[in-house]
Amino acid sequence: MPHTLTADALARVSAIGGYFAVSCGPRTDAEGFRPLTDLYRDPAALAEYVTSMGRRLGTDQRRVAASTLHIGTAARLWSIALGTAALTGWVPDLAPERLWWRAPASGPIDLWMPRTVRAANGDEVPDALQETVAAHNLLPLDGALQRHFGLSPQVMRGNATSALMGALRVLLAQAPNAPHPPLPFVTALLRREPLASAGALTLSPLTYRRRSCCLYYRVPGGGYCGDCVLTRTDIRTDIRTAPGTAPGTAPRTDPHA
Repeated sequence: MPHTLTADALARVSAIGGYFAVSCGPRTDAEGFRPLTDLYRDPAALAEYVTSMGRRLGTDQRRVAASTLHIGTAARLWSIALGTAALTGWVPDLAPERLWWRAPASGPIDLWMPRTVRAANGDEVPDALQETVAAHNLLPLDGALQRHFGLSPQVMRGNATSALMGALRVLLAQAPNAPHPPLPFVTALLRREPLASAGALTLSPLTYRRRSCCLYYRVPGGGYCGDCVLTRTDIRTDIRTAPGTAPGTAPRTDPHA
């Protein structure tokens, strides 16, 4: 049965952290916002954002910028969807024609829902999460980035899982008593495609190892994520004890910021 999320519920989700933030309803500073469908369907809009990301990173390698844009966008979408599910038991409708975006000067992509936020499938949270994030958003974004920037589907699957695990890590640290524990939702998602083949999840201790690299190491001054296939397996750590860092590594500059 469809459900309408209240502004208070979304404010509680947004308060978890910057990647969980989404505004809804009328706003006076809406200049520059456009539907996410434009990012997926308009090559010029996508190219402009990738170029902007490259400038922020200090690299002219378009695939690196495209991958960073991808993992950052995936992180925003998973965070909002998973955070809402954990706090309310409902999954927001993040249909790209309803969710608007704006490229920020710094930090994660700005997201805004001009109209009432609908939610559905409260009884089938993993199915609803996969539909609203993976099917409705990441699938068209993946297609656009592969067509226009040659980004590998394997890299993007790994990005999607890394972003999902990052959202889980923040929730475990910042909302440990969430009424709807997010870990079962995440483990269910990681057992099904397109995420299942992207890496391996260990539950005790809770760690994740992807089978690809997001390419951030190619950024000047960049490094490796803790779940990267290129890092040593013996330095991984329990993600529940390392809030704010990539799983398994010392803190480094967030490639999504």
